[in-house]
Amino acid sequence: MFKNALKKLNPLAPDGLSSPRSGFLFPSTDPHVDGEECLHDCETCTVHYPRRFQIEETHQIYGNIDKWTRHLIVATGKHDWRKHVEDEKGSVTEAVGWWKDEHGSKGDRLMLSASNIPLPDAPDAKHISTEESVAEQQEHGTVCLLLPSFTLLSGVTPDNVTKLLSSSWFRASAKTTDALRPSDVNDRKTSVATPSPRSRSTSTPISPNAQHASPSAPSPSTPPTSPGLPGGITATPYPHDYLILLCSQKTRDARCGQSAPLLKREFERQLRPLGLYRDLDDDRPGGVGIVFVSHVGGHKYSANCLIYRTARAVGREERWRDEMTGDVNGKSVSQTKTDETPGDLLQGVGVLDEGAGSEAAQCIWLARVFPEDCENIVRFTVLQGKVVKPARQLRGGFDRQNGLVSW
Repeated sequence: MFKNALKKLNPLAPDGLSSPRSGFLFPSTDPHVDGEECLHDCETCTVHYPRRFQIEETHQIYGNIDKWTRHLIVATGKHDWRKHVEDEKGSVTEAVGWWKDEHGSKGDRLMLSASNIPLPDAPDAKHISTEESVAEQQEHGTVCLLLPSFTLLSGVTPDNVTKLLSSSWFRASAKTTDALRPSDVNDRKTSVATPSPRSRSTSTPISPNAQHASPSAPSPSTPPTSPGLPGGITATPYPHDYLILLCSQKTRDARCGQSAPLLKREFERQLRPLGLYRDLDDDRPGGVGIVFVSHVGGHKYSANCLIYRTARAVGREERWRDEMTGDVNGKSVSQTKTDETPGDLLQGVGVLDEGAGSEAAQCIWLARVFPEDCENIVRFTVLQGKVVKPARQLRGGFDRQNGLVSW
């Protein structure tokens, strides 16, 4: 009984990491610090869900997600998939699903998502069928985004997936339970060609003193090398500092198919005035990428929204806080948030000139997200790592900088 009482007071995840209550995983907004705006939904939002859009509103949702150590997002060029993406015959997702069944473990879980990231050689990604997508993956290969390492893997095919996931490169890639390298916060050109060696003990808490090899950036004039990867696969840094994942899988739940496009439209409206919006073809460094993904679980709490934030972005929070509440180039950010605002509002304050290469420090998993929430999610969650409605929306996530997880 005494041990159970202690566990309730100071709970630990199975791997020894701190697993705090919802109010302590990520900070919440405070009107005394963040202003009264954090208490109010967007008043200029013109995007709304259908009138009959209804979700579950009574359950406590914090902590009801499974542990994951890595997240593999597969480019398919589509925004909807078979009910189970592993059932798309001959696809990369099928091959990953097979590998997970044969070699995966609950203690080292790989989360798999199909995505609308375009296939590299697809002629018309907007109207690609499942058969065409699979054929492209088999013939030319596809791109996969690996998180939390924020790495783009090119040349992945159904035939080389097993070699990729069993490779020394993959085993050395970052995990959600790994310590965050302190240098990642200010590292602008971190190479992902040679992942840093990391401790593989699952019983050791995240330690800021963990030893890591010093990475070196490849020369821009030469193609990246990828020691430890199967032949034909190359690794390059994902160029953006933030990534918003929206579940869009209509075959699992119609609400996901309805909500994702509407949320993307509103997120885009909020990000463009800040010069931070990046579409799927925009590889400019920095900014926020928005990607549609397959079922992540909990569709009755639609919309699910996973926000990955790089270590560099986390190290920039105080600067963003000052800029979002003060003046930028002589103008208040809140006063310039219109569709006509130039996208270079924040040029010159060091926000848009960062290079690629930083790993993800955090993932903030929200649910019950509505279009009117998007403004404050951008202002406070994406840019500052704060949760506006923790009791209603926070499902969990991880914070590698502070050694915290929700599972």
